[in-house]
Amino acid sequence: MTVIMSPWEARVGIVIGVVGPHDLVDDVAATCEEQPGTSALRLDYDHESQATSIVEAHSAAVEGWLFTGIVPYMLTRDADALTRPAAFVDYTGSTLLSALIRLQREGQDVTTLSIDTLSPADVAATFTEAGLPIDGLRTLPYRSGMTSAKAVAFHRRGPEHAAITCLSSVHEALRGEMHVLRLAPSPHSVRVALRQLLLTAEGQAQEDAQIALGLIEVESDEGLLREAAALGGTVAAFRGGTHLLVTTRGPLHDATRGFSGLPMLSRLAVHNAVVRVGFGLGRSAAEAESLARRALARARRIGEVAAVLSLRADTDIVLESVPSAGPAQQNLAVIARRVGLSVPTLEKLIDARTAAGGKPLTTREIADRLAVQQRTARRMLHRLELAGLAERTGNLTSGTSGRPLTLYRLTL
Repeated sequence: MTVIMSPWEARVGIVIGVVGPHDLVDDVAATCEEQPGTSALRLDYDHESQATSIVEAHSAAVEGWLFTGIVPYMLTRDADALTRPAAFVDYTGSTLLSALIRLQREGQDVTTLSIDTLSPADVAATFTEAGLPIDGLRTLPYRSGMTSAKAVAFHRRGPEHAAITCLSSVHEALRGEMHVLRLAPSPHSVRVALRQLLLTAEGQAQEDAQIALGLIEVESDEGLLREAAALGGTVAAFRGGTHLLVTTRGPLHDATRGFSGLPMLSRLAVHNAVVRVGFGLGRSAAEAESLARRALARARRIGEVAAVLSLRADTDIVLESVPSAGPAQQNLAVIARRVGLSVPTLEKLIDARTAAGGKPLTTREIADRLAVQQRTARRMLHRLELAGLAERTGNLTSGTSGRPLTLYRLTL
């Protein structure tokens, strides 16, 4: 009997990047990892505005993104930073209902609330199902451009009341002046979002498995094997002195930065006066080869150094020659994936180490240089320490009654 496996079953596993505030990421990630074959890369922030840079730094390490709420998802989507399938945990339904029950137990009037981020229709539906009136509710739905400052101002308006927020920054700003409850995703809501994400990611995996054939005209084949390996493919001699490169859509998409450029073009041009590349994407090998021939013909018309990608529906994309990342940047990208920090953060840490002349730095000094809270700096340094990229050299009393400041020497 032949067993047909889905793309995910055939894989060792799928890595989901979980993005959200530090006190939610672990719980959401743990729920994700209940799904067989799924592992989670935990990526937390101190403020939702950091979500975009986190996604940009770690996109190569995951097959999909799960955001702990709609705000970081929308911020990242609006910044065009999502190159992988993505979903967010919905806070309406059971999550909102659980919050209402908790507020009632705490003696709060749940009929006069201010609620941010959630849509009025979703809030009304949950209250109606619970048999609660909606006349005394005020809602601030999320829209592009909404900031935590606007949400704080919204909650402060009106007579004394309890507030429900989806934003950790809003909760921090208001908890000292009013009764404010921050929504946290329920395990059921996480599972629903994860199922949606896995379905989308499976469709993407099937698309990424499309055959991609490249026909390459070069005078010398020096470096061709290396370029083929970088594309996750193989290369062989083809008819008429042309070389055939066989790969799939996924690696080609990544190597061409979303079909926008082809770094291998300039590298091959170092050893060849003529470099013409034609890629074809098809549902079968025959279709891919036909499209690759069309692409190569178009590249010949462009000039001596040119690359074209041909798709179905008579679509041709001219791939520009773009420089690849240098060794130092590539090394930082590898370190970033290892320790779960962004490349820009690592660059700031290296600048801090250089400015200190190699001397140990306190957690407070690191926090000040990175413009983050000390607990965030401690968490970053702990990750670097575990990776062998930072070492503790002692403690320094802070001059107050607080905890001593740990000294670290950065070795990254």
